[in-house]
Amino acid sequence: MPVYCCPPNIESDEQIIDFEFPDPSEQLRIRKRAHMRDSDYIAKYASALSIMKSLPYDDPRSFARQADVHCIYCTGSYNKKHSNEFLNVHRSWFFFPWHRMYIYFHERILASLIDDDTFSLSFWNWDTPAGMVMPDMYFQEPFLDTERSDKHIHRPRVVNLDYNLVEINRTSEEQISHNLAVMYHQVVSGAKKMELFMGCIYKSGINGSCDGAGTVEQAPHDSLHGWVGKESNRYLEHMGVFYAAARDPIFFAHHANLDRIWNVWEELRNNEPEIVDPDWLDSYFFFHNEKSQLVRIKVRDVLNMTKLRYGYEKVDNLWLNARPKPSMDPTMARHALNTKHNGYLTAQSNDFRPNGRTLDSTITAKVQRPKNQRKAENEEEILVVYGIDTKEDVYIKFDVFVNAVDAITIGPESREFAGTYVNLPRGVTRVLNDGDVETKSKSTLKLGISELLDDLQANEEDSIWVTLVPRGGTGVHTSVEGIRIEYMA
Repeated sequence: MPVYCCPPNIESDEQIIDFEFPDPSEQLRIRKRAHMRDSDYIAKYASALSIMKSLPYDDPRSFARQADVHCIYCTGSYNKKHSNEFLNVHRSWFFFPWHRMYIYFHERILASLIDDDTFSLSFWNWDTPAGMVMPDMYFQEPFLDTERSDKHIHRPRVVNLDYNLVEINRTSEEQISHNLAVMYHQVVSGAKKMELFMGCIYKSGINGSCDGAGTVEQAPHDSLHGWVGKESNRYLEHMGVFYAAARDPIFFAHHANLDRIWNVWEELRNNEPEIVDPDWLDSYFFFHNEKSQLVRIKVRDVLNMTKLRYGYEKVDNLWLNARPKPSMDPTMARHALNTKHNGYLTAQSNDFRPNGRTLDSTITAKVQRPKNQRKAENEEEILVVYGIDTKEDVYIKFDVFVNAVDAITIGPESREFAGTYVNLPRGVTRVLNDGDVETKSKSTLKLGISELLDDLQANEEDSIWVTLVPRGGTGVHTSVEGIRIEYMA
């Protein structure tokens, strides 16, 4: 099926203006929980979205063009500056700021279509128990999308923030607890350093690429995209694939919540600047505004929500106190692991190069720690799974556990869970221009484990047992080159 999401006209022929902040006197738009919105708001939003959907495709404010902005930036339609390599705003430190830009302009276009400067988007509060079902408004036009999961998208089905293509029979209460544990790990214990949360450091030029998503981008971002997407479609369209995800209106509520969680994470760090590198701050992208003008906007422009004249309704983040406990006594677990493997893995390398190891089954390796004590209180111990090679453009997921006796049967609700890797498909085969280079980069997964090791009473051990568990039969499409431990100041 041909996929063509480039704009109908050459954008480089358009006049470009630099971004300017809204007037400081402009009323602050407060984004609120979608499931708590009243009928007046829903009617207003429905009117704006209906007008947006009625606009012709050559209007950059149209819903179809708005959806294709995501397709362009997230599938490799553009080349990275100073390079013939494809640009991708996912799986790096551009994930959060780019999507903030995207929904910022989308929100202001909607507001202008109904001439309401106070209009704001809503956020799908899927990390709080009351918001863990799809909000009512998205079951009616114009918010309805026919390309959603037949299994999941019905009330009162609780979302699975750790979705792995397999239907797991949990009660609503069990799923809520599971989701809170996912959030605690991905935002709190596993993301204490900038790169762990934001993603890898992606720079311009031939040698500047990287592929390493932050914790929250892996899950719940990717996993919830997959959970909403329709199983009978090849790439789980719409939400389950990059090229089509923004065709579903729920996309914008999903990403508004991710944007809110970025702000929560910053507050946990006392709002200290997470990145001061000018290569990040001065990177820029292009979006059309509510006047159909092409705007150049830099990352540094979107780091203060107040200057952008929007904010979020305050909610209780119950997951901040959802610290999991070990599935069994840590001392007994280490003894059981040593007995179970009987020294077999002691001499086995955790470096699987040159050929790597396919994740067609569970892999357990004994990983040596370069030192058994962290040098400084703020130094984070990092578990690195490197050389991750996805053989097919499909949904892929595997989980990582430390000192787990039976990793197959446990998950984020157990302290042994160290993190997860998720690959959301692009869904397109790219047609190259002359001179373009398509390089197949391998991924790196970095997981903060300092708090985990403390809770597992393993901080003074010389080594740990690491288990990689492929989920949903997707491991056959994946191989890894090895596992190691690093330290991050």
